[in-house]
Amino acid sequence: MREHVVAVDIGTGSARAGIFDRKGMLLARVDRAIAMNRPEENHAEHDSEDIWTAVCEAVRAAREKAGIGAQSIAAIGFDATCSLVVRDRDGAPLSVNRRGEPRWDTIVWLDHRALSEADFCTATKHPVLDHSGRVMSPEMEMPKLMWLKRNLPHQWERAGYFFDLADYMSWRATGSVARSRCTLTAKWNYLAHKERGWQQDYLERIGLADLLERGGLPEESLPVEQAAGNLTASAASQLGLDTECRVAPGLIDAYAGALGVLGGFAGDPAKLERQLALIAGTSSCIVAFSKGMKPGFGMWGPYFEAVLPGFWLIEGGQSATGALLDHVVRLHGGGLQPTAETHREIIERVRALRSEHGDGFADRLHVLPDFHGNRSPLADPHALGVISGLALDSSFDALCRLYWRTCVAIALGIRHILEMMKKSGYDLDTLHVTGGHVRNPLLMELYSDATGCRVVVPQAPDAVLLGTAMAAAVAGKLYPDLAHAGGAMASTGQERRPNPARRDLYDRDYRRFLALYRHRAELESIE
Repeated sequence: MREHVVAVDIGTGSARAGIFDRKGMLLARVDRAIAMNRPEENHAEHDSEDIWTAVCEAVRAAREKAGIGAQSIAAIGFDATCSLVVRDRDGAPLSVNRRGEPRWDTIVWLDHRALSEADFCTATKHPVLDHSGRVMSPEMEMPKLMWLKRNLPHQWERAGYFFDLADYMSWRATGSVARSRCTLTAKWNYLAHKERGWQQDYLERIGLADLLERGGLPEESLPVEQAAGNLTASAASQLGLDTECRVAPGLIDAYAGALGVLGGFAGDPAKLERQLALIAGTSSCIVAFSKGMKPGFGMWGPYFEAVLPGFWLIEGGQSATGALLDHVVRLHGGGLQPTAETHREIIERVRALRSEHGDGFADRLHVLPDFHGNRSPLADPHALGVISGLALDSSFDALCRLYWRTCVAIALGIRHILEMMKKSGYDLDTLHVTGGHVRNPLLMELYSDATGCRVVVPQAPDAVLLGTAMAAAVAGKLYPDLAHAGGAMASTGQERRPNPARRDLYDRDYRRFLALYRHRAELESIE
């Protein structure tokens, strides 16, 4: 009897596979590293064959670790970053590397090579941009495709398939060229609420009139509650599964995390609309659901049925959060590397300094966290970070003060996004946090105290994998829909309420945070 599912999460630096039972219990998890190439500034590339190999190794090892036979696996699901995979007409890898290095066939989500193409899309003011916060990000797929066509025209002419990374995984698993509604709606300017999702006049205006034919893209999208098909014999052999295993449509990783922490509310729309998911790791994404369409400037979406049927999804984000803390350690750490142990030592010292000096610790340091642009709510991919208040001090304590104030800035950036979402009609009061930040006690404290939100940390060890497992459970017919799967598989969580004694402190910090934005804009306006 098939009572288990496999969930695969492909992040920026690794692929993770988890084995779940029908109650949402994680029985085993295995990680495998994936390669990334940084050939020049703003360029980041993956090797999709390397990713597939890493996933296959992780799935086989996880199933063996769980002691579960292939005949017990009902379905497998994939979530991934919104990276662009390019294949030729025969399905072979096609290089996206300017030097033509053949293995690098995937433009990573964080790649910002297509800044000018993104600006071109924004300048069209086409109605599709109403579902991208009225501003196009270089992290979306259309600017990346425009860059490919403009800069590597010979590769464009050879192309036969363009995939979001999650759709590439389901294609490798099933042979089906179907594309998930989640990926197309969120990253390809596909309007799922329209009779025809692709807007041909928009594609013509941005120079991609031949996109659907060139990229093997279908007219229709596949809802998350359907299955993409069964594993092929070849894929089943490589994954250590069998051909009776069903494959769920691909999910964007942040939306898998949102489903993992909010899936338990899917059957109660009124309650769901008060909950927020914060998926926080290398970058951070805030995701909310609503029954009505509520657009907002600088927000990605609203996307119709990107995850849950009948619901709109909206996302705010910060392009560098965990990555920013790593950067601070490298830049100001006097040779320190941002390992887990280094972060722990800094966090312990910050706690000691706060205990000794009180809540005013390092309060003359101010940071704007836009070191990789501002995704939300300013929607400015050209934005730069700011640090104000540095002294001639290169000690470890100086690093700790800057680290702490960077954590404060990241949390205030979340507050900034929440304020804009509330102006757009989102009545939110509870923040469910998942991802690597749950292991950073400074951030977890600040997410509550600096935003004023009730914060819930799910007991599930990996909510992104859990959300993908929920989708797989529906594809494998363990549950009839995501509402039932979410209700059965969701985990409980630990709750933290904001400390009222620190409200005035962070209200003042927030006023200074907004002032720093004004000062940055003033400086940049001087000719």
